[in-house]
Amino acid sequence: MKKEKHFDIIRRPLLTEKSTMSADVEKQTYLFEVEMKTTKKDIKDAVESVFDVKVDSVNTVIVRGKPKRVGKIQGSRSNWKKAYVTLKQGYQINLVEGL
Repeated sequence: MKKEKHFDIIRRPLLTEKSTMSADVEKQTYLFEVEMKTTKKDIKDAVESVFDVKVDSVNTVIVRGKPKRVGKIQGSRSNWKKAYVTLKQGYQINLVEGL
């Protein structure tokens, strides 16, 4: 798979207070927002290609969009997929390098 395609799979890393506290330091777990239609195998290949690391496991969660209202108009936010990526021992991703 081309490297450009890997950048389409991984939308962005999730760097929130909750995600950094829940990430296990010893297991090197990172969170990413990924494309809804991707499989765990595709996510693993994309992370290994983009960040040059070895992935141990990938767990995914579909976050359901909440209903929202603007005046009389009722709508909802879109569903999105969250991926918990655990790296093999000895590997690390520097997401906030330079801060």
